[in-house]
Amino acid sequence: MTETRTTLECGCGEVTLAVIGKPIINAECLCTDCQEAGAFLQTLDGAPKILDQNQATRFVLYRKDKVKFHSGSNQLKQYSLEKDLPTRRVIATCCNTPIFLEFSNGHWLSIYGLLWRSEALPALDLRTMTRSRPVGVELADNVPNPNTHTFIFYIKLFKAWLAMGFRSPKIDVVSGELNDQ
Repeated sequence: MTETRTTLECGCGEVTLAVIGKPIINAECLCTDCQEAGAFLQTLDGAPKILDQNQATRFVLYRKDKVKFHSGSNQLKQYSLEKDLPTRRVIATCCNTPIFLEFSNGHWLSIYGLLWRSEALPALDLRTMTRSRPVGVELADNVPNPNTHTFIFYIKLFKAWLAMGFRSPKIDVVSGELNDQ
């Protein structure tokens, strides 16, 4: 049985990658770091809108071994809010499209949902870190809206890690820092 392969690309098409099979989970993140990084990244020249009307960032989480980079990796630069934070956001500098968020030593990549055509974007499973949503933002109740990460969220990540044999592959397609431009 062949797993579904979805090809994704940055805004200008120079960076291409594929995700294989089903995602771990589909989420919107409302943490302050995603809000701050999204607000900055969407101000870059030609960058797409990252934050939605609620200041959430849409992600589709995939195991690292289910993400294959095909072209344009020389355009990938990382951006971190602070030097010692355990996350990096990777941007295609050819058109300033965000590609993924990675946690240090994590076994998954949070692929930015804006890489999918709207009709192909997997259905949202939950919103997370809603305790950090901006004052006055009321969230729809169409999916769970927990204050932090749920037990189910962690179980899904653990099952994915188990399926990978508890490996955390390195993603070495990034060629420097966004700040170095």
